[in-house]
Amino acid sequence: MKKYIDPSNTFILPLTAAIFLLILLSSLYSHAQDPVKIGSRRELFVDNYLINEMKGAELQLHHPTTREVVINHDEPWEGSGSGYHSIFKDGDIYRMYYKSWQLEVKKGKLNLPHKLYACYAESKDGIHWEKPNLGIVEFKGSFENNIIMAPDTIDGVRVDPGHISVFKDANPNCEPDAKYKALIRSANPKGLLAYQSSDGIHWSLMHSKPIITEGAFDSQNLAFWDDVRKEYRAYIRDFRNGIRGIKTCTSKDFINWTKPVWIEYRPERKKEHLYTNQIKPYYRAPHILMGFPARYTERSWSKSMEALPQPDHRRMRSSIRQRYGTALTEGLFMTSRDGQTFKRWEEAFLRPGPEREDTWKYGDNYIAWHIVETASSIPSAPDELSIYATEGYWTGESNQLRRYTLRIDGFVSLSAPMEGGKVTTKPFIFSGNHLEINFSTSAAGSIRIELQDENGKPIPGFTLEDCPEIYGDEIERRVEWNSNADLSKLAGKPVRMRIVLKDADLYSFRFME
Repeated sequence: MKKYIDPSNTFILPLTAAIFLLILLSSLYSHAQDPVKIGSRRELFVDNYLINEMKGAELQLHHPTTREVVINHDEPWEGSGSGYHSIFKDGDIYRMYYKSWQLEVKKGKLNLPHKLYACYAESKDGIHWEKPNLGIVEFKGSFENNIIMAPDTIDGVRVDPGHISVFKDANPNCEPDAKYKALIRSANPKGLLAYQSSDGIHWSLMHSKPIITEGAFDSQNLAFWDDVRKEYRAYIRDFRNGIRGIKTCTSKDFINWTKPVWIEYRPERKKEHLYTNQIKPYYRAPHILMGFPARYTERSWSKSMEALPQPDHRRMRSSIRQRYGTALTEGLFMTSRDGQTFKRWEEAFLRPGPEREDTWKYGDNYIAWHIVETASSIPSAPDELSIYATEGYWTGESNQLRRYTLRIDGFVSLSAPMEGGKVTTKPFIFSGNHLEINFSTSAAGSIRIELQDENGKPIPGFTLEDCPEIYGDEIERRVEWNSNADLSKLAGKPVRMRIVLKDADLYSFRFME
C-alpha cells in the first residue's frame, strides 16, 4: 500500500522553515549592524540616524519663540523689498549683509523707485544692529550710507548685488585677501559671480565670468566651506517641472564647480515650492547640515483670505498678479548628513504666527542665512540661538527683520509623555571618558540612560538600575551611574544606549574627555 503524502505539507513545511530562517536572519542582522563611528562629535536627534527602536517616544519638532524687530529697512536706499540676509558671528561682532530694494504698487503696475543694492550692518550682541556710513557707493548725491555694492557692468558682466550671500571662509588654506567670500547673481550673462574681500566691506571679483551657470538663480544662492568634507558646497535655486527647488554642487577652489544636481528627500516629500534654502553646517555639529527653506503656498480668494490682515493692501497687490496678494510663505526645517539627501519636516518650523499688521503675506518668514548664538535675556540662563526672519514684505516703504530664539540644539528632541517612552540606539563607537546631554524635563519627569554592548546586553555598572533619575533643564549635564561617570574603558568599543524618558526631551549628547 502506497504511503499517502499530503501535497499541502510539501509546500507548508518549506515555507514555514523559510519564514523562520528570515526571522532568524533578521534578528541576527539587527544585532550585527556595523557600528557608527561618532568619536567625540555632538549628535543631535534631528533624524533617525542613530535610532534603532522607539516605543512610546517620538521625534518632536520644536518652534522658535518670537522676539523683537532688530532692524527696520527704512532708509531711502532700502525699502519694502529688502531681504536675503546673510548673518554670522565674526570674532566680537555679528555681521549682516542683505538686499535693499523698494517695491511699490501703483495703478496696477509694479514700480521700482531705485536699484537693488547690497548693504551691510553689524552688531555687538546680535540684537542691536547699526548701519555704518561706509562711504563706498553714492546714492542721490551722498556717500553717507551702508551700501557696499551697487548694480554695475564689470568686464561686460552685469552684476545684480541684490541677490547676494556672504560667508567667512573657514578653509585653512584660504588666502587673506579672500577671507570673506560672496556669491552674487549675474544678470547678463546668467550665472553666479564669485567675490572676495579681506575685510568684509570692500569687494572684488575673483573671476571675470560666472562660476556657476546652470540654474534659475532667482533667489538667494549660497555657498560655504564644508570642513568635514573638505570642499566648497553651493546650493542654488532652479525649477523642476515648474516647481521651485534646490540644486547643489561642489568645488575645491571656489572657481571650478561640479555640475549641479537636485537634492533629494528621505523619506520622499510631496513636491512643494521652496523659495530659499538657507543651508549651512550647524556650528556645534558641523557634520550635520541644516536648512531653513521658505515654503511658498499659493492660495485663492476665500473667506479665510479676506479675514487675514490688511485685505485692502492684499487686493492692491493682487491687482498686478493674483499670487502677489494670495500666496503665503513660511519657514521649514531640514537636515542632511551627506549634503545631498535631506530629511525635511513637512510641518512648518516658523509659522506666520498670530495675525497682525505686516504678517501672513507673500515674502514674509524668509529665514536669514544662518542662525547665531546670542546671550539670553533671562539673567544667568544659558545662551540661546537667534533666528531672524522677514516680515512686512511689499508693505509701505520699509520692511523688518524680526528675531526669534530657540534653545541651543533645540530643533528636534527625543520626546516622551509622563506615561514614559523608550529608545534604543544603533551600535556606535565613541571616544572620550564621559557623557554629556542637553535635556529638559518637568519637575516630575526624568531621563535614565543604560549602556549596552553591541548585541543589546546591559553592561554591568552602566545599567538602568545604576543610573539615578536625571531631571532638570540644562544644555550640558554629565551622566553618572552610581556616581561613576568614567567611560574610558568603553571607549573604542561598540555600544548602544537605551534611553528611558518620562515627560522629558533629549536634544543632543556628546562623549567627551
